Amino acid sequence: MIENAPILSCRHAGLTIEGYSRAAVQTYWRIPELKIGFDLGAQPWDFMGTPTWLVTHTHLDHVAALPVYVARRRMMRMEPPTLYLPAEALEDVRRLLLVMQRLDRGRMICNLNGLRPGDEVELSREIVITAFATTHTIPSLGYLVWDRRNKLKEEYVGLPGEKIRDLRLSGVPVTREVRTPLVAYTGDTNPAGLDNYPPVFEAKILITELSFIRPNHRREKIHKFGHMHLDDFVERAERFKNELIICSHFSTRYHPQEVRKLVDAKLPAGLRERIKLWL
Repeated sequence: MIENAPILSCRHAGLTIEGYSRAAVQTYWRIPELKIGFDLGAQPWDFMGTPTWLVTHTHLDHVAALPVYVARRRMMRMEPPTLYLPAEALEDVRRLLLVMQRLDRGRMICNLNGLRPGDEVELSREIVITAFATTHTIPSLGYLVWDRRNKLKEEYVGLPGEKIRDLRLSGVPVTREVRTPLVAYTGDTNPAGLDNYPPVFEAKILITELSFIRPNHRREKIHKFGHMHLDDFVERAERFKNELIICSHFSTRYHPQEVRKLVDAKLPAGLRERIKLWL
């Protein structure tokens, strides 16, 4: 394996979360079991086989490796990847790839798709992704991955199989769609990105940013530039129902020891025990 970029990893609920994130440096994540990745601030060589990526916004620390990823797939004779990103950035990213194609003398082949809040992507019969609005300094999206199942409607539970079959054949809908939020990924956002889309707090796994932690860093300025502070998590401690919360994208001014110390001191135990600091 070629180790060209750092990767941290953890497992929860049958899913593997891999990646790395540091503010203004690079952000990239993937979930191998779902065959998806989030953001392309860098491109670990091992991530090249992931065919579908969802980009939150076009700041360089989240998108700089997009042309690299597309070119590597072509070089290794893989199928063109599928990329989703905010609709406002679609044409500029398309032009970026055309410029890189002229400079590189290699075709930049991929399936580019623009999304808006509320749009959905069906990865399979069971897995659906919803784009939701986040709040940053440029157009941005978060993504929620749902497990989707069809279950028998309550009024038909207990009926013999042949009667359910006959109802279905006669055109009567006998099932209802049930969704379970599996993974929420916010990218860069201030607290409104969570508050305005409540399913984020219900996802089994939440991957989000926690860029600032020091008490003397003014939250109004942090929020203005589309980021979150440790105190934002303290205020919402009761809302987080997630089984695992991965906090990342810490400012480069912080040493990991300082982050751990402040988080341990400020977060209530019930929340702290579910948080993993990506350092």
